[in-house]
Amino acid sequence: MLKRDHGISFVVEPSVIRVFKDEEYEAAGAAVSEDLSSCPVILGVKEMPSSLFERGKTYVFFSHTIKGQPYNMPMLERLRNRGCNLIDYEKIEDEKKRRLVFFGRYAGLAGMIDGLWMLGKRLEADGHPTAFSRIRQAKDYDSLEEAKEAVAKVGWEFSRNGLPTDLSPLVVGFAGYGHVSQGAQEIFDGIPHHVVEPQDLELLFRDPPEESPSIWKVVFREEHLVERIKSERPFILQEYYEHPDRYRGIFPGYLRYLSVLVNCIFWTPAYPKLITRQDAKEAHARGEFRIRAVVDITCDPGGSVECTTHCTDPGNPFYVYDIEKERPLEGVTGDGPVILAVDNLPCELPRDSSSSFSAVLRRFVPELMNCDFGVPYDDLNLPETLKGALILHEGRFTPPYRYMRKFLRE
Repeated sequence: MLKRDHGISFVVEPSVIRVFKDEEYEAAGAAVSEDLSSCPVILGVKEMPSSLFERGKTYVFFSHTIKGQPYNMPMLERLRNRGCNLIDYEKIEDEKKRRLVFFGRYAGLAGMIDGLWMLGKRLEADGHPTAFSRIRQAKDYDSLEEAKEAVAKVGWEFSRNGLPTDLSPLVVGFAGYGHVSQGAQEIFDGIPHHVVEPQDLELLFRDPPEESPSIWKVVFREEHLVERIKSERPFILQEYYEHPDRYRGIFPGYLRYLSVLVNCIFWTPAYPKLITRQDAKEAHARGEFRIRAVVDITCDPGGSVECTTHCTDPGNPFYVYDIEKERPLEGVTGDGPVILAVDNLPCELPRDSSSSFSAVLRRFVPELMNCDFGVPYDDLNLPETLKGALILHEGRFTPPYRYMRKFLRE
């Protein structure tokens, strides 16, 4: 469509591991070559090797730099020194600051499939074999639909046989309610469950219904995660976004109720953490740390869930966080929760996630190709959705991102 309707030519790097084969790109009219020297705009997905950056070109990908992530500062420095333009998908937003180009739903979908698979392994290792053990890792299904069918079969088994009494109530908590959480809940909803509100968790444990189902879902919004430090004033969402320093975290109060935590929130250091290592240690010492598994789709090491010590990959996706020794342990068992921390979850559903992502991205490509990046920043012919995502223009930080200069050696 882009070639036919807009006359845009494409060169695609060859790959033997990509879900779409080189021949499929050639059949669609793209050239396949290692040489991208003729391309003024380079579209990628995640971070690119710094050696690939060519002077003055425009690069569009998830740069993971806006928080000053140390591991990507050499890459950012190289882009700046080479006078490149950098556009970050994460910052392509509408007028309400809602992201327009994202893999979030697919991260949630794959993360929850993997999370249920991991939970089955943990429960089995703890002496509680369940139907969760029949779920496979997302990458081991041929499609999203096949994975959903597998989860539905497990759900049917739970509806017939229930869950062992000593595991009930099994409470799965979702922190966040955006695209990532919606994807995760889409998978989880294949398992029979009831919904409980955060404020009703204490009642659920104190006076469970006689016909209590084994599995429960609870979704946490911002007002459930923090409270105003000056408690006489109510929670105000916009104030929290603009002045998070006026708030403190209250999530540790829920650790006594949750069996599984699915972390789906966007977090920066300005905001309170969900769980610090000290929170986990104190709750564990009181016998109030009930979480067996953490599905950390946010995957921000040392971030909102401080027990997430490092990212993993689909080949070795989880580890146990030893609460007392404050260190990760290989495997699925130990004195602490097993943590899934895969930082490239959508690649476990490659064909589905790639098709969805490209369907959204392609509407921005003509605007990228029609822009003359050689003119001054104020004169750039870019829509605000793209201009707002332009971190570097000809190697210089644009006005919204000048704060990032402090992350580099000046």
